[in-house]
This record gives sequence, C-alpha cells and structure tokens, in this order.
Amino acid sequence: MPNPRCPMPNAQCPMPHTQKLQDLMQQVGISSFKALSRAAGVSERQLLRLRQGKLEQMRVDVLLKLSSVLQMSLNELNATFSSVELLQEKVAPTQELLEEIADLRKEYQRSQLQLEQQREILLQEFQQSSLQLLESLLLQWPTAAHKAQENPQLAAVKIVPLVQKPLEKLLQAWGVEAIAPVGAELPYNPQLHQLMEGTAQLGEIVKVRYTGYLQGEKLLYRAKVSPV
Repeated sequence: MPNPRCPMPNAQCPMPHTQKLQDLMQQVGISSFKALSRAAGVSERQLLRLRQGKLEQMRVDVLLKLSSVLQMSLNELNATFSSVELLQEKVAPTQELLEEIADLRKEYQRSQLQLEQQREILLQEFQQSSLQLLESLLLQWPTAAHKAQENPQLAAVKIVPLVQKPLEKLLQAWGVEAIAPVGAELPYNPQLHQLMEGTAQLGEIVKVRYTGYLQGEKLLYRAKVSPV
C-alpha cells in the first residue's frame, strides 16, 4: 500500500536530504550509499528514510551507528536531517536507562561487598566461639597425647591418632598453629610463653609443658613453660 506521507512508490518519494547526506559522506571519504550502509551496518532502507526526512521513524541504535560513521553527534544529526524534536525524546530515555543500569551495577557491587564482609565477620565469630568451646581440649590434649606417646604400654596411646589428626586438620583450616609442641625446649619469650613455675630471663631455655596457639598474627593462648 502507498505510504500516506508519500503517495508514490518509495523510489519516487521526494528525498530533500539526499544532498546533505552526500556532503557529509564526502567529508568522511564515503563514496556511495551502499558503502555507507556497509560501514554503519545499517540497511539502505534506513538510509532512504534519512534522505526522505523520516528521521523520527528511525531507531535510536541506527541513528547512533550513522552518527558514529559520519563523525557527528546525535544532536547534530537531528539538526541536519529533521525539524522534529523527537530525537531528544528518544535519547533521554536511553540515557536514563544507561544511568539506571550503572546505578544498579554499583548497588550490586556494594551489596556483594557487604555480603562478603558479613560472611567474613560471621566466620570469624564462629571460629572464635568454637575455639572458646574447644579451649580445654586445645590446651590439655597435646600434653595428654605427649604423655601417652611416651608410654606405649598405655591403652590410651591407640586413641591419640583418632583425635589428633582431625584436630590438626581443623586448626589448619582455621589458620591456627601451635606456638611449639609439648616437650620442645626453646628460648623464653614472655610475649608467647607463660611460666608455670620458677623464673626465667628473656632468651633463657625453657621447656613447653602445654601448647599455646596463634591465629595468623593474633595470639590466642600463650604456651605454658617451665625453666630447664
């Protein structure tokens, strides 16, 4: 059916903006409408609408491609090929949508960061409460196991691996490590060692009676020691 705005077939419709488009094409070194169609990635039918002054019927993404190839802004394209102020109505929602997408992306990133921080805090709280519950086991077990291993005749020595291995794996997963094993002899450091008896000066050799623990750089329990 004939277009109500153009009773003649499309090829015979007046195209008042053809010369304007050709001038712009010449400025960017494009010799034909077919070449412009390929360069912009739009159909020649869309170029026909532009030449006929039907810019308001064209999609914004098509106009963006053409303005990019013709090296001009959307507003300049509108001012050149249309007297209708519809472009602003098309561009504004697009800009608003892009801004909303950017805001949503920022909000998503903030939410992800907050969730990660909350997860880390909950994990730390869980570990600390669990370590408090396990305090007696952590402090007493290494000494009891050491005593059992010193006397293989004790029946309890068979239980040692059943408890020791899972406990070591748990502490390793939480980043908790012993200051020194029970029975170890090492220089006295009052920041890491607690004297059970007697006196000792910094650097004097002491023997570990009960293991202490560190979690990273945080001291959980000092090792209990006695002078050698």
